[in-house]
Amino acid sequence: MVSIRHVLSTLAAALTLALVPLSGAATAWADSGPAPGPGGHGGRGWVGTWEAAAAGTVPALPGNSIRNVVHTSVGGQAARIRVSNRLGTAPLELGAATVALQEAGAPKSPNAIAGTARRITFHGRSSATVPAGEDAVSDPVRLRVPADTNLLITLYTPTDSGPATYHRSALQTSFLAPDGDHSADQDGAAFTATTSSWYYVTGVDVLSPRTPGSVVTLGDSITDGSGSTASANRRWPDRLAARLRVLPPRRQLGVLNAGISGNRVLLDGTGPSALSRLDADVFSRSGVRAMIVMEGINDIKGSPNQTDPAAFADAYRGIVEQAHARGIRVIGGTITPYGGNGGYTEAREAVRQAVNEFIRNSGVFDAVVDFDAVVRDPADPHRILPAYDTGDHLHFNDTGLQAMADAVDLADLTEPAGPRGGGTEPVPAGSARG
Repeated sequence: MVSIRHVLSTLAAALTLALVPLSGAATAWADSGPAPGPGGHGGRGWVGTWEAAAAGTVPALPGNSIRNVVHTSVGGQAARIRVSNRLGTAPLELGAATVALQEAGAPKSPNAIAGTARRITFHGRSSATVPAGEDAVSDPVRLRVPADTNLLITLYTPTDSGPATYHRSALQTSFLAPDGDHSADQDGAAFTATTSSWYYVTGVDVLSPRTPGSVVTLGDSITDGSGSTASANRRWPDRLAARLRVLPPRRQLGVLNAGISGNRVLLDGTGPSALSRLDADVFSRSGVRAMIVMEGINDIKGSPNQTDPAAFADAYRGIVEQAHARGIRVIGGTITPYGGNGGYTEAREAVRQAVNEFIRNSGVFDAVVDFDAVVRDPADPHRILPAYDTGDHLHFNDTGLQAMADAVDLADLTEPAGPRGGGTEPVPAGSARG
């Protein structure tokens, strides 16, 4: 049953949105920070619609306006923008920031739809300083955000703030204006350079009281979308979002992609490990109701490679325990084949098989999506089905990524969190446990 307090707070938020002029909206909202929690409301109806996990740093772009192009999963009647200096070593100075809708039908255009540009503020100010190692969440911005739409989030960085926190493999064309503050430009003529990475922006929340929550997909390059068509939103989490959008509104979930190419479960490397980034990339997000964990291949085949299936079991168990403590349901995704890839060996394949056995049968996860079974070649189960293979025998083309998205049982994303009953958790084959 919905509480009276929640109903009143939602009505109050809606009235504020309708009545407060744009110039005064920032200071009129009391809830300007993340407030995730079970039940999907993330604080007064806020829910995540897009995410990019902080993956590393590159040199700053002083004097540039950076126009990041991001794609929504669900829509809402207002937006909040998440900016990260999490991996930086000096305070990040933001001179100005805006959000707008990208012109229709132009995934590689820096132009905004006329009349949609809105100034982003932080605690009522159009400029902001984000301390090293920290994130910032903007004040609410009065902008009706459609689902399945590209947004232009433009940040002006006037000075060299040291290493820039970024997401390297965006698979999306974004834009740079190298000669000053063009954050408010509707016309994109000043944006003469392009980038295939996202700078500083790591999330977008929308105000949508009818949306029950969001699902986070925690993973590596396969979740990040490597192999998919660029600027087309064909990563498997994008295709999962498309499936969810055809459900009745009260069953639609935002989809937040927390994949990092090269990421590992057990060790830091390309980005913080899955174990060490749960707070930043999952638990701090608005309205998280479920997460899908599909990660481990880089631990198995990378250097130094991890050979003990019990270490994976302990890691997955820890992820699930932390998520359950926050009311978040966890779906385990099996690790997909990579036979024919340069990192493949029979010994490493034995580890993959043992880890997948744990994911399928341990009972630790609330549910399982067997990606391995969906994409493997029946004639050679150690390899990807040729129709899904990009050619490196590790990553998937658009067809393969669609098959992965189709494998997710949507009902598994909305059940209550908690371990499944019955059975005894097996120790993975090859474990050192007695």
